[in-house]
Formats: sequence, structure tokens, C-alpha cells
Amino acid sequence: MSDQLSQRLRAIGTELAAMSQTGLAFATDRYDLARYRRLREIGASLLADVASPDLDVPALQAILECDGGYATPHLDVRGALFDDAGRVLLVREASDGRWTLPGGWADAEDQPRDAVEREFAEEAGLAVRAVRVTAVDDGVVSNGHAKRGAPFHVWKVFFGCERRDDAQPAAGLDGETTDVGFFALGDLPPLSTGRTTVAQLEWCARSHADPSLPARAD
Repeated sequence: MSDQLSQRLRAIGTELAAMSQTGLAFATDRYDLARYRRLREIGASLLADVASPDLDVPALQAILECDGGYATPHLDVRGALFDDAGRVLLVREASDGRWTLPGGWADAEDQPRDAVEREFAEEAGLAVRAVRVTAVDDGVVSNGHAKRGAPFHVWKVFFGCERRDDAQPAAGLDGETTDVGFFALGDLPPLSTGRTTVAQLEWCARSHADPSLPARAD
């Protein structure tokens, strides 16, 4: 199957999944509800065929069923903190052993800055202030989420951060990270690219060096 056809079929599967989720949120007629559930099954089947070799149809259906309400992209926040030598702080993920900017899903009750500051405290043990948005990326476009079988788009919001105190970084406070450290961009550890890529780190570094740069967006 060509990449173009695979991308097209994945887009159709995602649209079917989103249509079914929104329909299930608002429909009341039992026949309509049954049709929307069938749409979700079709969407999961299509996504499993073209985009998710490691996930079967029931597994993808379970992922889709976790969402409710009007279907929208999910929101991932990431914070970039640089030291005086221009090195960026990264944490090692317990899930894959690779490195990323601190961050994760925004919680429903979070304000934007609160989300990244909370993630920084939990994953790196540091109190930071999120001072500005540097980028809004689409994980499908910038992080290869389609190849990983994600059935929905993820908008990734990157914040430039500054320290609130002189505490030492500490990983593992939330059980999701196993190490933390500052790294030069020319000497990066293996990255968890679904979360953070070299290109995203380079952009964050440019924004840190020149705060007048406008935020970019996919």
C-alpha cells in the first residue's frame, strides 16, 4: 500500500471515529446510537489495518471508547528549561527508557500554564514558571503519531520556562520518569520522538535565545 493511500485511509478512519464519538455524545434514538457504535467499529478496523500494526481492532476500540463528548484533538503540554550553558533539561520516560521534555496530558481542570508547571514539578522535581508559548505542533505532522497508530490528533503546546528557585532536579516523583539531566543539543540522549523531537528542541533553543521570535504552529 502506498504512503499516500495509507494516509488517506487513516484520515477516513479518524473521521469515522470522531463522527461516531460526537454522535454517541448527542444522539438519543437507540437506532442512531447503534449506527454510531457501528461507525466506531468500522473506524477502529480501518485504523488497525492501515496505521496500527501493533494494535488489533478490540484494542483500538477500547482506546476510542475512553473518549466522550464532542470529538476534539487531545492536548499535550511540554516545558523547555535551559541552563546558563544553553543545555536543555530532559527527563527519561519509564515507559520506553528514552528522553523527552517534561510534560504530558493537560488535565481537565488545568489552566495552560498550570499544566506544564505541574508536569515539571512531578517529572523533574523543579518549580518553574511557564513564561511564553513557543510552538503549537500537531503530533501527526511533527512526531509521527500516525505511524504509531494514534487514532486522534494531539496538539502539542511547547512553553519556554524559567526557574523559581535553585533546587536540584529529581526524577520519579510521579513514577513516570527515571532520570533527569541537562543536555547540550549536540550531545542528546536517545529521544522519545513521539513526545519530543530534535527539531522541536532546536526550535525551543532558538526561542530561548531570542524571545522576540513569534510562536510557530503546524
